[in-house]
Amino acid sequence: MDLRQHLEEELKKDFQLLKDYENQKRNENDPRLLNKWETNIQLIKQEIKKLEEELQEELNKLPITSPNSSSNQSFSQDLGLGVKLEMVYIPGDTFLMGAPKTEEKSLDDERPQHYVKVKPFYMGKYTITQEQWEKVVYSCPPVARELNSRPAYFQGDKLPVERVSWHDAVEFCARLSQKTGQKYRLPSEAEWEYACRAGSAKPFAFGDTITTDVVNYNGNYTYGNASKGEYRARTTPVETFQPNAFGLYDMHGNVWEWCADTWHGNYDDAPNDGSAWISETNQNARLLRGGSWDSFPELCRSAYRFNINLDYDLNIVGFRVVCSGAART
Repeated sequence: MDLRQHLEEELKKDFQLLKDYENQKRNENDPRLLNKWETNIQLIKQEIKKLEEELQEELNKLPITSPNSSSNQSFSQDLGLGVKLEMVYIPGDTFLMGAPKTEEKSLDDERPQHYVKVKPFYMGKYTITQEQWEKVVYSCPPVARELNSRPAYFQGDKLPVERVSWHDAVEFCARLSQKTGQKYRLPSEAEWEYACRAGSAKPFAFGDTITTDVVNYNGNYTYGNASKGEYRARTTPVETFQPNAFGLYDMHGNVWEWCADTWHGNYDDAPNDGSAWISETNQNARLLRGGSWDSFPELCRSAYRFNINLDYDLNIVGFRVVCSGAART
């Protein structure tokens, strides 16, 4: 076993120990023992930080894999301990954003439909998982705010991280950028819809309707001619269902996804270059897209728009990251 493998094995053990300590603290009612578990947590975090630094020195000796737009290739970012962040290349193109009035259960805030020219970018193959979140939170110092290492209500390494605010998602992107040397950020609303549609002009990337065989939503309700299905009442592991034509998973359902944009009540004067639409007067309401495990199917449509306060952290809300591009103010 070489030094890198040894360090990775030690880190795996320490991460598991940290989880055990945090669980013990979470379930402890004795104030005296709470201090003991907190001390143990701080000590193991110091050990993890030391091992991370040693491992990073070893990783710095290896060739760096970076995105290359000219090659039109997806890439994988190593977050450590076998955890990868898979980024899918999304080719640039012009698409029709929004929904026509003829689309079932469409809303006026999804109009007017307008053409948007989107530049090529990379998008996460799936929403950020709990193991990806944990590795970045533990291995990167705060940029602007502290982050909870295990915020999710539904716990599981391969489940999407949820109960994260817009500020938390932005902080994660900042730490990921710092860790990798690449520029990561939240998608613009236009980028998100373009990636979700993956060439489809239908209500969903998969056609005129969806079923719970292909999307995790509230199957007690239906859209179009679909039959009722399963209501799982929780998140499902990423890559459970089929991807869209771009190779992206769970663009419909599972968890709502934060976008960079502030809320606007319709598309009047919206940018047509794919950039984020930022209002100086409405900073607190931020865009969510895609629907969740608890959503009616119409809320999972490609064109459906939703917004909440950027400080809210709910168990129906997560996010995915993109690489490249800039916001518009």
